Amino acid sequence: MKHSLGKILFLCLHLFWLQASDFDYSIQVDNPQPYAKEATLVTVNLKQTNHDIVLLFDFDLLKSDEYTFQRVDIKELDAYHAVEISYTYLVYPLKAGKVDVSFSLTQKATTDESVAYSFSGDRDNVKGLVTTNTHIDLPSLTLDVKPLPSGTELVGDFTLDYQINSHDAEAFEPLPIQIRIKGKGYPPLLKKLLPKEGNFTRFTESPLVSSTSTTQGTINTVTYAMALSAPKSFTLPTLVIKVFNPLTQKSYELVVPKQTFKIHPLERSKLLDKVDNPAAFIFDWSWLETFLSYLVVFVAGYLFALSWKWQKKTKQKKEPLKEKIQHAKTHKQLLQILLSQDKKYFTSSIQKLESTLYTEENIPLKQIKKEALEKIQ
Repeated sequence: MKHSLGKILFLCLHLFWLQASDFDYSIQVDNPQPYAKEATLVTVNLKQTNHDIVLLFDFDLLKSDEYTFQRVDIKELDAYHAVEISYTYLVYPLKAGKVDVSFSLTQKATTDESVAYSFSGDRDNVKGLVTTNTHIDLPSLTLDVKPLPSGTELVGDFTLDYQINSHDAEAFEPLPIQIRIKGKGYPPLLKKLLPKEGNFTRFTESPLVSSTSTTQGTINTVTYAMALSAPKSFTLPTLVIKVFNPLTQKSYELVVPKQTFKIHPLERSKLLDKVDNPAAFIFDWSWLETFLSYLVVFVAGYLFALSWKWQKKTKQKKEPLKEKIQHAKTHKQLLQILLSQDKKYFTSSIQKLESTLYTEENIPLKQIKKEALEKIQ
């Protein structure tokens, strides 16, 4: 019975002491066998043993791709020549198997005279403290990390809520969606939330993250803001996020139910090309008179065009947006340019471009360019 109890206590609290020439130090771990992405509390205690000198310490964990960490507490007893410091960290191993947590410790030794001298100057003439620095090689702390159940996306105790302002919209009108995940555990950041499949366009941005780490763990609120648009009615399938709670050692799911959106298509008359073919050229004996009059107009127009072209080049330098619109070679390029401006007066042009790209309608690029340019005159 006593042996079994000893093993249980070892798993719950892993503690060992080491000794250096001027101080003792211990490393304490509350859970030496965590799951991947489960919080482990690591405390490093430093206690001065050489009472003939003044000791200072510079301590931290070393960064690694195998774990993340956050200092959550520091306690210091600064007695005369008997400093004691405890550093507490929240460590998250990122993979299963053996994970070595490494430390950086520098001992800074000095004397009472040096300390007094460093404070002998006034506010504008503080003298530097002279110390003898010694790097201390601490042994790494090895965590035996357990793997997560297959398919796990988040680790911790979380809840999910969502907000959809409307399920009814016009064709290509954005439908805002907000999904918020709250709770304690490893920050709930997902690489992919919406499904890749679906007859709708996705607009996403980086999630808004709020995380606070304490000795009890990390409290998170992560908000995902996105929008959907489509030319016709569609259904967003059920979103399921698989989560594992290390405290209960059970898996559970965060779910956004299936959502159906009703889209009102654009009137066909608004999508038709109303530009008529030019009338056929009719030959008659008045062609010479017409030719001469055209020639006069052409010469005048040519001279005017030269002047206008020069003015246009000057104007284009000041109006890069017009230049981008004029040089757009495809409907897709023009759509990207107009969307990046986020201007309401481009709504009609954007709708025509999306109709051309995502429906069978074919609106000439030149016509849409002309419309867009007229909006920024």
